[in-house]
Amino acid sequence: MARLGFLLLRLATAAALTVDAVVHLHDAFYYDANVGSLITEGELFRTEAIIAIIAALAVLLWARWPAWLLAFLVAAGAFAAVLTFTYIDIGQFAGLPSMYEPTWVPVGKMASAIAEGLGAVLALTGLIWALLRARSARRSRRAQPGR
Repeated sequence: MARLGFLLLRLATAAALTVDAVVHLHDAFYYDANVGSLITEGELFRTEAIIAIIAALAVLLWARWPAWLLAFLVAAGAFAAVLTFTYIDIGQFAGLPSMYEPTWVPVGKMASAIAEGLGAVLALTGLIWALLRARSARRSRRAQPGR
């Protein structure tokens, strides 16, 4: 039963990261005109999508704690970014464009925010689960006679 739960957690986390990636890839061209001195917001969207895909694959193919940590950082970082740039006008900084967009109207914005928030919670759950499993495995190896 625990294996099924862990598999479902992996699939749900990967699905949330995939929604995040699809929305960012789909909407990136809308933001290509928003230029900082180094990079456009569209390029940031594409980068976020690629990193989310890598994190989703890591959780699916190698569900150890580093993969879960990556998934958590990607999802939580994206969730924090969408909230920050919706409610706070930071302006241009460090070569990045001003990404302030005080609305939830853009088509995929709400879907991606929900997927990112949910993905962060799922990935954190997976991280805790993986760390507990690793700890349990270390304890059982130490408890074996002859070691």
